[in-house]
Amino acid sequence: MQKSFNNKLFWFLSLFWLGPLLMFLFWFFTPSTKWVAAIIDKSVLTPAGDKHISFTWLLNQKRLTKTSSDRYKTNYDYFGFFPKENEKFRIKGLERFSSDQLKQLSEDSDMAYFTDTYGVYKQEWYHKSVSQSVGYGMLYGGLSNQDIEFLQHMKDKKKLIIAEFNTIGSPTTAENRGKFEEMFGMRWTGWTARFFDNLDTTVNLALPHWMVKNYTATHQSPWKFKNAGIAFVHEEGGQVVILEDKTHLKDPIPYINSGELGQSKFGLPEEMKYPFWFDIIVPDTRMNEVVSLFSLKYNVQGLAELKKYGIPTTFPAVIMAKNSKAPFYYFSGDFCDNPIHEYASYFKGIDSFLSLFYTYNDPMKRKSFFWKFYRPMMSHILDDAVKKSKLNTSVNTITAD
Repeated sequence: MQKSFNNKLFWFLSLFWLGPLLMFLFWFFTPSTKWVAAIIDKSVLTPAGDKHISFTWLLNQKRLTKTSSDRYKTNYDYFGFFPKENEKFRIKGLERFSSDQLKQLSEDSDMAYFTDTYGVYKQEWYHKSVSQSVGYGMLYGGLSNQDIEFLQHMKDKKKLIIAEFNTIGSPTTAENRGKFEEMFGMRWTGWTARFFDNLDTTVNLALPHWMVKNYTATHQSPWKFKNAGIAFVHEEGGQVVILEDKTHLKDPIPYINSGELGQSKFGLPEEMKYPFWFDIIVPDTRMNEVVSLFSLKYNVQGLAELKKYGIPTTFPAVIMAKNSKAPFYYFSGDFCDNPIHEYASYFKGIDSFLSLFYTYNDPMKRKSFFWKFYRPMMSHILDDAVKKSKLNTSVNTITAD
């Protein structure tokens, strides 16, 4: 009996250690493919690079490298705000590039991904109380003229472009927002929104103070919310609209629903909870098609409140260009911002152990969104783009010969 138990223990421990080792070796010896991704992230508060780590994780997992051998580093391989020690920072964005350099970058890049241009503000960067010498306001952020110029070059070359919330919201100027909207066939309504699991200011101390202040000012009434709910914020005048659970909502969490296109082409689930910031856009259906939609489970009072302020009841979560030769995707949420660990990308077949990485029942855990929504969608987008790039290279080589 003891011998049998020891044998089982031996094999169990062997598999426990051998499995990850084999997964790493399979990943390590998988041939790499050079794939140059221009990542723009202006909202990096720590070297962890939360706003773009999901994408670099996927690049590394798929063995897509920035050179013939060098993998992507989350804290290094992007354009934007670079935090340093002792409240120091360095800005290495496209703003320092000349027109010729932007054109060359578009030649060298296989794709562009704008993960966040909201930026960094003095009051969140400087940990000490903001003094008169430091002041308030933006350190860096917004979609710049150089960003627009680079995007135009990438579109003209029919290269893959991905953008997500917040790319064209505040602090991007109305002029550059308009250029982006015209270029890609979409319009921002001015509304952004987010789910909060508790709207009670005495319980949820993380509620934005400006949101409560704006609500009381624009509605001229106190903040009396106690349950979970969704806060809508409009750019003009800071208008705040609250849909509260039980009063306005049957279920307070927004959902992303994917139809046949999203499920068959991108491997998306039919329904996915999404409890974080998103923006409300209107696509030009002549240029884009909707892959996934946000939906709210509102009641009669909730519907009346939405209509009162002109907020749509459903709106796009993912759109894609109808012209497959000039691929463009827009994600109406912070889709690339997920708390994942980079080391997990070094194991081939890691998705076979999904249950170890997240708990789906907790709506505030973003890991489930990464594994069930972001990863399969981005995996299909990248696979398709890399395949087309190789095909085009092959055709060009044959033509040249």
